Amino acid sequence: MTRVYLIRHGTTEWNREEIFRGRVDCGLDETGRAEARAVAAYFDGVNLEGIYTSPLARAAETAAAIAVGRGLKVFSDPAFIDLDFGEWQGHPLKEVREKYPELYRAWRERPREVTFPGGENLDQVRERAWEGLLKVVRENPDRTVVIVSHRVITKVLICAALGLDNSHFWQIKQDTTAINCLEYARGIFIVSLLNDTCHLKSIHPRGGKKDF
Repeated sequence: MTRVYLIRHGTTEWNREEIFRGRVDCGLDETGRAEARAVAAYFDGVNLEGIYTSPLARAAETAAAIAVGRGLKVFSDPAFIDLDFGEWQGHPLKEVREKYPELYRAWRERPREVTFPGGENLDQVRERAWEGLLKVVRENPDRTVVIVSHRVITKVLICAALGLDNSHFWQIKQDTTAINCLEYARGIFIVSLLNDTCHLKSIHPRGGKKDF
C-alpha cells in the first residue's frame, strides 16, 4: 500500500485579507510559518520517504519545513500548482463579488461550470493534478509520501478519490496546513483522513477558520 498525505500550505497575508491568490507567488506570513512548523512536528516518528510540492513559495516553504532533519529532497511539480484564477488573481473577495456578481454566484453555487476569465476551470485543474498524483504513486510503491499543495488542488483530488465530480467542490473543507491521507492499493484510493487540523490547536484554539 502507498500512503499519500495531501497537505494544504500555511497561511499567507492574502489568506487573511481574503485576496485571490492563484498563481501569484506570495510566501507564508508569521502564522503560516508557525503552522508549517506544527505540521512538520505532526510527522515526527512517521517514516516519510518522499516530499512533493507545488512550485509556489507558500507551498514550497511548508514542504521545506516538513523536510527539515529528514534528509529528503523536496520535488517541485507543476501538476500541483494552484488554480489559475485569471483576472481574479490579486483582487480582494469583496471587489470580485462586486465586479463579477454573476460569475461569483456561479462559483459558489455551480463551481464545476466556471472558467475564470483568463484562467482555468476545475476540470482542467483536476486532470493535471490527478495525473500528477498517479505519477507520484507509480514512483513510490509501498511508500509513505507527502504532497504539499493548495486548497483547490486538495479539494479536487479528494473529490476524484471519492468518485465525486467537481460539483461537490464546496462539500470538502480544507483549512491551512490541513492534513489528508489517501491510501492506494490494487488500483483504488481510500480516503483515510480528511482536513485534520489537530496540530493547530495551540495556534488556532477556537478553530472554525474560513474556507478561503
